Amino acid sequence: MNERLCLVSSESVTEGHPDKLADQISDAVVDAVLAEDGRGRVACETLVGLGMVMVVGEMTARCRPDITAIARSVVKEAGYTRAEYGLDGDGCAVLTAVNGQSPDIARGVDRAGSADALDAIGAGDQGMMTGYACDETEELMPLPLSLAHRLARRLGEVRRMKLLPWLRPDGKCQVTVAYEGDLPRFVDTVVVSCQHHPDLHGGEVRAEIVEKVIRPVLPPALVGSDLRILVNPTGRFVVGGPQADTGVTGRKIVVDTYGGVVPHGGGAFSGKDPTKVDRSAAYMARYAAKNIVAAGLARRCLLQVAYAIGVARPVSLSVETFGTAVVDEGCLAALAGRIFDFRPAAILGDLDLLRPQYRRLAAYGHMGRIDLDPLPAWERIDRVRVLREEARRL
Repeated sequence: MNERLCLVSSESVTEGHPDKLADQISDAVVDAVLAEDGRGRVACETLVGLGMVMVVGEMTARCRPDITAIARSVVKEAGYTRAEYGLDGDGCAVLTAVNGQSPDIARGVDRAGSADALDAIGAGDQGMMTGYACDETEELMPLPLSLAHRLARRLGEVRRMKLLPWLRPDGKCQVTVAYEGDLPRFVDTVVVSCQHHPDLHGGEVRAEIVEKVIRPVLPPALVGSDLRILVNPTGRFVVGGPQADTGVTGRKIVVDTYGGVVPHGGGAFSGKDPTKVDRSAAYMARYAAKNIVAAGLARRCLLQVAYAIGVARPVSLSVETFGTAVVDEGCLAALAGRIFDFRPAAILGDLDLLRPQYRRLAAYGHMGRIDLDPLPAWERIDRVRVLREEARRL
């Protein structure tokens, strides 16, 4: 192999993966609250195990959603409808332990009496969040993660459509891309692990997955004759889902963001209402980074923003373009700070976050979701013109 080539891998998982099942339940609870109370506050986490679901956390809202019914619905829609799968949406135990939000946290978030209305909501915690974009794909996301998400979505699709009726809900996909410098050259390796009916053997599974999942997804221009394909590398994947692995909210944060291509900042997204900057500021950082790349000001852009609890304005904002910027990075960071308002109240309004929309993001990534309709607001590229105009004045 050419010495200048390096390999970059990213993974995605299906909606039936236990961790993603937990994320979807937590975000379905957030959506249920926001549907009735746009000012409701939620921080809930879900644990999924053999025959059971547990939802715990904090909630302060003018409504009280039926968490048990929500959990059962999500479990069934993910494909867990039989006890033999380790979880049955109709028959599983659902335990809940949800209390009110801490008044100390609420005091930091709600800053009554602020002269500027956009300073009236402080950050709910300290921490740093990152946003990233690059010009490798249509959605301006890293190619290995983009392909892994497409494979995982296709795996879920052929199961739901019964094109491969022997598939079961749990599954994972991983893609390795060879880069020359920062340019993707070809797909080196694809790994697909898919839960299946016990009567099938490894050869049958591999042939069907290659034909109906992998080949329809991979761009022919990136596939060479030496592509390595691994399907269920152990030879068998019958016992899966909660029968084999406990699921917990927030354990797939790298899948949710950029696939490990850049550092992950902050915490998990799922289960948190959008006043939590772990969620909202990460979306805003993606919005800014994507528009910077779409404007042609850099081919790659990593934006980091940091907060102190109870303080509306970020304590820092930085931009890294990995040598691809056409303007000075310091000027680009100042430009981003002027054009994008990173105060929590401004983010909530600019990105229309106080409405139900989060469960649909809880599988297959929160960033780059141009497959969704309506498009998530942070995936718009509507600040390109002003960025270019301001950059010309630098």
